[in-house]
Amino acid sequence: MSQVAEMNEEVIETGGEDSFLRDAVRAFRRNRMAMIGLVLICLLVLLALFAPLISPHDPYRVALDEQLLPPSASYWLGTDNFGRDLVTRILYGARISLVVGIVPSFISLVIGAVLGIVSGYYGGKVDFIVMRLADMMIAFPSLLLAMVVMYTLGANLFNIFIALSLVGWAGVARVVRSQTLAVKEKEFIEAARANGTSRVTIMSRHVFPNVVPTLIVLFSLSIPEAIMWESSLSFLGVGVQPPEASWGLLVAKGKEYLFAAPLVAIMPGVAILVTVLAFNFVGDGLRDALDPYMKD
Repeated sequence: MSQVAEMNEEVIETGGEDSFLRDAVRAFRRNRMAMIGLVLICLLVLLALFAPLISPHDPYRVALDEQLLPPSASYWLGTDNFGRDLVTRILYGARISLVVGIVPSFISLVIGAVLGIVSGYYGGKVDFIVMRLADMMIAFPSLLLAMVVMYTLGANLFNIFIALSLVGWAGVARVVRSQTLAVKEKEFIEAARANGTSRVTIMSRHVFPNVVPTLIVLFSLSIPEAIMWESSLSFLGVGVQPPEASWGLLVAKGKEYLFAAPLVAIMPGVAILVTVLAFNFVGDGLRDALDPYMKD
């Protein structure tokens, strides 16, 4: 992705920010799969936001006399083992899955970007310490590390943010460091140093803008990964806890009734699949749009 940094440096020098943005938007709109993914994400966000208006059912209402009902006019996908409407549970689960996808991804992006820029720009001992720490985080199995954090701190939504943030920052730091190493040798950085500009100012005003496109791509691709991690943790019983609705938790609870009521386990899995694919399509589209070497 260092090509993106080189292109952005040229954009900054020639004053063509508006042209670059227009070209990127145009390239993204020409990508059919990326647009399909964007539409699906927007639809998912709207369904999650307006879940109370879309479904007339209470997601926490227990009706044991309506357990595992088949799809009907009242319950479009049937009910779960507590008689709760499955559509409602999936819609409310989308709220948790999206929040868990976005918040930890943003936190890990900020941590990784700051450490990557500092590591690449300062070099020496700072670079060695940050990169060895990143290597340790990458070498340790991510799911196992997240499980250790959840078992230690407790299974709740806030601790999921902590666990997934710890898992995700190292990869971002390595990518940002590689771009910083390339950017800091450019002429406009040398000119800033010659003018007596402080290191903090150079990193924030000159280096950081050149890694923003890559950070956007990394953010879009880390969201589905965080959703998958949360689903895995909830499936293993150390993620979101009942009676809250999480897609991974719904799959975990529904697997016991896979033959009696298959939709209880299958439909949350389909929701995870569609969401992950949508974000991956958008991430690939952003990468192609922001990288000039990917364009025709």
